Amino acid sequence: MRLLITRRLPDRVIEAAAARFDLVLRDRTDVLSADELHEALRDFDLVLPTLGDRFSAEVFARAGRPRTRLLANFGVGFNHIDVAAAHAAGVAVSNTPGAVTDATADIALALILMTARRLGEGERMLRAGKWHGWGPVQMLGTHVSGKTVGIIGFGRIGKAIARRCHYGFGMEVVFHNRSAVADPGLPARQVDFASAMAADFVVVAVPGGAATHHLIDANALGYMKKSGILVNISRGDVVNETALIATLKAGRIAGAGLDVYEFEPQVPEALKLLENVTLLPHLGTACLEVREAMGLMALDNLIAMAEGRPPPNLLTP
Repeated sequence: MRLLITRRLPDRVIEAAAARFDLVLRDRTDVLSADELHEALRDFDLVLPTLGDRFSAEVFARAGRPRTRLLANFGVGFNHIDVAAAHAAGVAVSNTPGAVTDATADIALALILMTARRLGEGERMLRAGKWHGWGPVQMLGTHVSGKTVGIIGFGRIGKAIARRCHYGFGMEVVFHNRSAVADPGLPARQVDFASAMAADFVVVAVPGGAATHHLIDANALGYMKKSGILVNISRGDVVNETALIATLKAGRIAGAGLDVYEFEPQVPEALKLLENVTLLPHLGTACLEVREAMGLMALDNLIAMAEGRPPPNLLTP
């Protein structure tokens, strides 16, 4: 079967795919264009897309009766694929849950620490030759240990973040989730949205998609403490960046740590100019072992489809 991989993946994944399929590798970093999206569905039995490859309802409508049988998404998030439109066109969709959990949770903790302790700001100062020695009141930040963390979204990643915060830093954990969580797996309280947003640190860990678009808007940010810090490791458009920038500029919250952006790779200049914001270039799963595991999981889905078996990580509309 003919397989398209839309972006360069780790060598181990490419080699495994080439051994099993008639592989075409699109060895570029930009997302698929409108024409490339159409050609992918027209010319390939299987496609391994990733973040930003927008298989929208319009793309499927243009494709008519696609040749493609499976979009094996590289990543747990799939808000760039209209799953309902795919199924209506006869195209299955899978993702790679589980493989990304720990790496993404680690990044959340990194952003908490970097923003609270002003680590990015301190490194910039040192590299610019502006550090003149230690002082008792130099660059005072916010203590993390023992504080309260509010986690928005308590799936695999939310729970992994909670474990790190509670067992690693003695933090009190509260969380908001759209459904009841019978067993959080650690000392944690499920609370309403406003209460979770009022924690010392707020970590957004919800899936992307229409249901969570701009979940963190001006109203939500208004629930936060003036000393609160917001961290987003979910999807960029979960946070209304315009509202966040206005909130930060007005000093209504203490800071933010972001790994994802509403219109990435574009990042607003206003965010770049704020010293109390930590900005990472979508590094949540950027570990070789993790990216290999993601790719091999996507490959398992592709092989299952090719062999007439249900892909293990099949998504439903």
